[in-house]
Amino acid sequence: MKKLLIGIIAIGSIFSCKEDSNQEQAEVLKYPDTKKVDTVTTYFGTEVKDPYRWLEDDRSKETEEWVKAENKVTYDYLAKIPYRKELNNRLTELWNYEKLGAPFTEGDYDYFFKNDGLQDQYVVYRKKGGSEEAELFLDPNKFSKDGTTSLGGLSFSDDGKMAAYSISEGGSDWRKVILFDTEAKEVIEDTLIDVKFSGVSWKGNEGFYYSSYEKPEGSELSAKTDQHKLFYHKLGTKQSEDKLVFGGTEAQKHRYVGGSVTEDNNYLFISARNSTSGGKLFMMDLTKPNPELVTLIGNEDTDSYVIENDASKLFIVTNLNAPNQKIVTVDAANPGSENWKDFIPETENVLTPSTGGGYFFTEYMVDAVSKVKQYDYDGKLVRDVELPGVGSVGGFGTKKDKDYLYYSFTNYVTPGSIYKYDIESGSSELYNKPNIDFNPEDYESKQVFFNSKDGTKIPMIITHKKGIELNGKNPTILYGYGGFNISLTPSFSIANAVWMEQGGIYAVPNLRGGGEYGKEWHDAGIKLKKQNVFDDFIAAAEYLIKEKYTSSDYLAIRGGSNGGLLVGATMTQRPELMKVALPAVGVMDMLRYHTFTAGAGWAYDYGTSEDSKEMFDYLYAYSPVQNVKEGVKYPATMITTGDHDDRVVPAHSFKFAAELQEKQTGNNPVLIRIETKAGHGAGKPTAMIIDEYADIFAFTLFNMGFEVLPEKLSDKVKG
Repeated sequence: MKKLLIGIIAIGSIFSCKEDSNQEQAEVLKYPDTKKVDTVTTYFGTEVKDPYRWLEDDRSKETEEWVKAENKVTYDYLAKIPYRKELNNRLTELWNYEKLGAPFTEGDYDYFFKNDGLQDQYVVYRKKGGSEEAELFLDPNKFSKDGTTSLGGLSFSDDGKMAAYSISEGGSDWRKVILFDTEAKEVIEDTLIDVKFSGVSWKGNEGFYYSSYEKPEGSELSAKTDQHKLFYHKLGTKQSEDKLVFGGTEAQKHRYVGGSVTEDNNYLFISARNSTSGGKLFMMDLTKPNPELVTLIGNEDTDSYVIENDASKLFIVTNLNAPNQKIVTVDAANPGSENWKDFIPETENVLTPSTGGGYFFTEYMVDAVSKVKQYDYDGKLVRDVELPGVGSVGGFGTKKDKDYLYYSFTNYVTPGSIYKYDIESGSSELYNKPNIDFNPEDYESKQVFFNSKDGTKIPMIITHKKGIELNGKNPTILYGYGGFNISLTPSFSIANAVWMEQGGIYAVPNLRGGGEYGKEWHDAGIKLKKQNVFDDFIAAAEYLIKEKYTSSDYLAIRGGSNGGLLVGATMTQRPELMKVALPAVGVMDMLRYHTFTAGAGWAYDYGTSEDSKEMFDYLYAYSPVQNVKEGVKYPATMITTGDHDDRVVPAHSFKFAAELQEKQTGNNPVLIRIETKAGHGAGKPTAMIIDEYADIFAFTLFNMGFEVLPEKLSDKVKG
């Protein structure tokens, strides 16, 4: 396939147009000639050049102009793809169906989220009592004209007469919290500002707890934040008068602090962490006038949280001496871990529990598929819950006094449906099934197991149209994550449905570093074992090729955030293995990730370049930015990021793109698509999501050689 000739205007002294010196055709793609600087950092005696560090300054005019120039190259290229608009139209058409969330009760109303089809943001509606007529409660589509301000969270006072909702502007993790009178549907009080990584937990009807950092010096989007604090806001007072509850001293300095009040308002539980895994746990008895801080766990070796209480009896979910998690009980008078007693013991499968209607519901992951059991408060098994099929469930939880709850069910070929569950009888009835132009009967989804490089057995679910020919020519997206104890369980995606309509295969392996098999599985993919994750992903690709699902000419690899790192490391280690690479909002500079925002909190998974020479050497050996080599033919690459991403700052993607564009050999394009007024992904408007998927699929198929959409995978491939 020939490259397209795309000219752009040079801007200032930062960059000018240059041609690929290794051109294979008469026409070559031109990139901005990104300025290089003589920045060098020495780690344990090793000098590491960082020529594109200036791109870390998200407030500079130079960076802004670079973003504009790169986007011009990218969008000029995408505009030449003949079926880009066709894909966009089909995504829009399939996306346009009513989507409902499960109802939940607050005060005298049943609330639910709904999207008519193509609305940028979901709208909150409510019904009073048993009424069938719903009224609009809150419309986030009116928060901003362009739909980029989203609803981050919604929490109600005990009587339901007050609500606190948070908003995110441009996808940022920094939030504002707005107080709302639910009867009058009017905003009251001043807006709380500078709230980040926080829920809202009400204490009765008087006020609520929330967490935030002090405003950082320098860039709000990239400057380091490392001391989280828990505050109490009493209704009717100013934010400046909010009481600091935890985090104001050096002894209480932690990167992540959260507070949660029990349903009876008797206890406040405080979690304090310096990393995304492992944390301390404290409590306060709110029935006392001046409650003291009591320690349940004083170290950060385990993960534990209180899920329920029955008077002074606490129920705690923990992985202390239980890698797959268990539930223990203890009396609040002596809550130390030495007094814990097993309530629901650990099993061979990972436990994720919830409560509702006076029962515990224990969801277990069995090879990444959900199984649910119901227990009473004495720990007696009531029943195995009968689920609608093989897939993922969510939402098995409600308040103690409810007779029923709602849960969702989905898998890769089943659009998410909502079921109403009678808690006493155990019967389920369908509450809502989406009316979508997609027939699950035309598709199949099966789980396979393959061996990684070291012999470890890895599961993978492969989904596609029924009856495809295993001839090695099926366009395939291999998607992965592999980190932070996150589990990839089967779920339906409108975008993936469009991909599969075109004969595409969608494959998802459950890599080490994830949470599918508990803490041991997670720990097998961290720090000095992180290469296991990349090896698992590479082995998944090799399996798909060996079994002739696809071949290297028709394989794309994709992942976001930690999954973006996965793609970046895999494509730099094995560039010949895939035709297309699609890293999204990735952690690409492993030597400096911990210097931005709350990045230092990821050190449990990654380690840092400052820890030791051994850790530095390990990170340096796989860090995508530092491992782009001269003279290598890398796959066609489209990096995606958002200019307001303050979780994984876009500088990671900027620097990776600059390195690839400088050193790429051959004609495979290297593009970076930078969404403006967008963050790490949450709250992104529907129209923006559709545009992004259309561009990703168009870029992928075009670089696999398809002149037109493949449809039934006929011989419509360029010679």
